[in-house]
Amino acid sequence: MPRFLTLIRIDEKNAPAEGPSPELQERMGKLLEEITKAGVMLDTAGLTPTSDGSRVHWEDGKLSVTDGPFTESKEVIGGYSISQCKDKAEAIEWTKRFLSLHEDYWTITAEVRQIAEG
Repeated sequence: MPRFLTLIRIDEKNAPAEGPSPELQERMGKLLEEITKAGVMLDTAGLTPTSDGSRVHWEDGKLSVTDGPFTESKEVIGGYSISQCKDKAEAIEWTKRFLSLHEDYWTITAEVRQIAEG
């Protein structure tokens, strides 16, 4: 079965400073338990803020490293999941369920991509 990488993109400037509410955390926990029991979830995690990150860039044969936060970014990757689904449609359905758990004040975009094998 194919594997899929889902990147959760958030607007870091407009996300709640305290992170997900306790109610949202509980809803996410229940869904992640369901996805895991279904044999779909292989790995998932949230990421620390961009202020804790660095970007490594290669251009014209030279490397550069820039420490966060990255002010030019509107959307940043806030988390990811790796799932194993029968097809892309199933991966999208799980992703839609995850996004729908969030309160209305969240702005989230999820990018679902199949992992190229071999």
